Amino acid sequence: MEKARPLWANPLQFVFACISYAVGLGNVWRFPYLCQMYGGGSFLVPYIIMLIVEGMPLLYLELAVGQRMRQGSIGAFRTISPYLSGVGVASVVVSFFLSMYYNVINAWAFWYLFHSFQDPLPWSVCPLNGNRTGYDEECEKASSTQYFWYRKTLNISPSIQENGSVQWELALCLLLAWLVVYLCILRGTESTGKMEQLANPKAWINGATQIFFSLGLGFGSLIAFASYNEPSSNCQKHAIIVSLINSSTSIFASIVTFSIYGFKATFNYENCLRKVSLLLTNTFDLEDGFLTASNLEQVKGYLASAYPSKYSELFPHIRNCSLESELDTAVQGTGLAFIVYTEAIKNMEVSQLWSVLYFFMLLMLGIGSMLGNTAAILTPLTDSKIISSYLPKEAISGLVCLVSCAIGMVFTTEAGNYWFDIFNDYAATLSLLLIVLVETIAVCYVYGLRRFESDLKAMTGRALSWYWKVMWAGVSPLLIVSLLIFYLSDYILTGTLKYQAWEASQGQLVTKDYPAYALAAIGLLVAASTMCIPLVALGTFVLHRLKRGDAAPVA
Repeated sequence: MEKARPLWANPLQFVFACISYAVGLGNVWRFPYLCQMYGGGSFLVPYIIMLIVEGMPLLYLELAVGQRMRQGSIGAFRTISPYLSGVGVASVVVSFFLSMYYNVINAWAFWYLFHSFQDPLPWSVCPLNGNRTGYDEECEKASSTQYFWYRKTLNISPSIQENGSVQWELALCLLLAWLVVYLCILRGTESTGKMEQLANPKAWINGATQIFFSLGLGFGSLIAFASYNEPSSNCQKHAIIVSLINSSTSIFASIVTFSIYGFKATFNYENCLRKVSLLLTNTFDLEDGFLTASNLEQVKGYLASAYPSKYSELFPHIRNCSLESELDTAVQGTGLAFIVYTEAIKNMEVSQLWSVLYFFMLLMLGIGSMLGNTAAILTPLTDSKIISSYLPKEAISGLVCLVSCAIGMVFTTEAGNYWFDIFNDYAATLSLLLIVLVETIAVCYVYGLRRFESDLKAMTGRALSWYWKVMWAGVSPLLIVSLLIFYLSDYILTGTLKYQAWEASQGQLVTKDYPAYALAAIGLLVAASTMCIPLVALGTFVLHRLKRGDAAPVA
C-alpha cells in the first residue's frame, strides 16, 4: 500500500505547495494590522521569538507526522492510538468549515477583478441619486470605496436578522471560484516602533496567534502534504524554509501596506484641507490661496472669535483635518483588502492596471490556501478504503467542492457578510489550539518522543536535536495552554458578543448584539470540532468494550 501512494515529483514541488498554503491572505491583511497596533517594528520582537519557540517546532512536528505515518490526519493519529482518531476528525471538520466560507473571499476578488477593467474604476466615484441632481446620500456620508463594498458588492442588510436574497452576481463568482479550485485539485499531487509595547502581554499573545494561524497548523493540510513525501525527505529543512518564507512575506507585505497607508493618509489629509479651506473661503469671502496647512488652525480661531454666530452655524460642517489620526486608523480583514487598498488604488496613475494586479494577487493567495485546505479534507477521505472503494477520487473531490459551494451560498445573501465574520472569528480559533495541543501530547507522550525520534532517524538518517525535543515536549504545549486560557478568559470577560453592522442612513458601521440564534451557531461551530476528540475516543472505548464482551467465553 505504501508503494502505491502517490509521491511529489520532487522536494521543491512539496515546498512550493506548503508555501502556497501557508502564505495567504492573513499575511496581507492581519500581520500589518498587528504591527500597527503593537508598536510597528517592535512587534517583530515577540513575533520572531514566537516563530522560534512555536511556529517552526509545530510545523516540523506536523510535517514529520505526515511523512512518518504516510496518511492523512485521521489515519495518522489512528496509527498513534485508535483513541486519537478524533484529532484527525476534528481537523477535517475545521477544514470543512473553512472551505465553506474562505472561498467567498476569492469570489469577492473575482468580482473586483472583473470591475477593474472599467474606466473610471466603479469605486472611484459616487453614483448619482435617483433624481440625478446630486450624489447618492449613502455614498456621500460614507465614501465611494465603502459604498461600492457594502452596497454594490455585498448589498448588505442592516442586521444579521434580515437575511435578504442571494446576490446572483456574487453567487456566480463563488461558482467560478469553486470551479477553479476543483480543476486545480483534479489531478492531485501531480499538479498541486514603540518599544513600550513589548511590555504589553497582548503583543506577545497576538504574535503567537499570528504565527500559529498563518502557518496553517492544526488543519491537517500539512500532514496531508507531507504524507506524499519520500520517507527520506528532510522535513526539518522544509519546515525551516516554509516558516522563514512565510514570515518574510508577512514583513514584506507590511512594508507595502504601510506605504499604502501613508499614501492614503496623505491624500485624505490634503483632500480634507482643500475642502475646509474652500468652505471657509467661500463663507467668509477670503482671498483665494490665503488659507494653507500652516495657518488654517490660526485662521479658524480668529474667525470663531470674530464671527461667532456665523462660525457656529458652519462648525458642524468643518472637519478636523489631522494627518496623525489618518495614520493611526488601524484596519484589518476585508476592510483592509477591499476598502483601504482600493481607496489608494483609485488615486494612483493607471489605476486599472494596479487594480488588476492587486486582485489577481489576492486570487493567487486565496486559491493557494484553498488547495491546501481541500487537501486536508480529501486526503483522509481518499485514504479511507470504504469511501475510495465506492467512489473515485475525482467524484470525492467534486462532491466536497459541490457541498461546500452549496453551503457557501449563505455568504452571498444580504446578511452573508455577518455570517462570514462569525465563521472567520469562531470556526477555528479555539478548535485549532486544542487540536495542535492534543497532537503534540499524542506524539510526545502517547507515541513516545524517543520512539518518534528513532523513527525520524531511521527515515532521514539525521538525529533529532535537543532544540526540537525541548520545544515539542515542554515549551510549545505550555504556550498553547497559555493561549487557550487567554482566549477562554477573554470570551468570558467580553460578555455578550457583538458585531459590526452597516447603517446605511449614517454611512458607517454600528455595534450591535448578536441575536440568540447567532450565539447558538457560534457555540455549535466551536463544539462541532472540539467535541470530536472526546466523542470519538469515547466511541472507540465503547466499541472495544463491546468486542471484548462478544469475545468473552461463555461460562
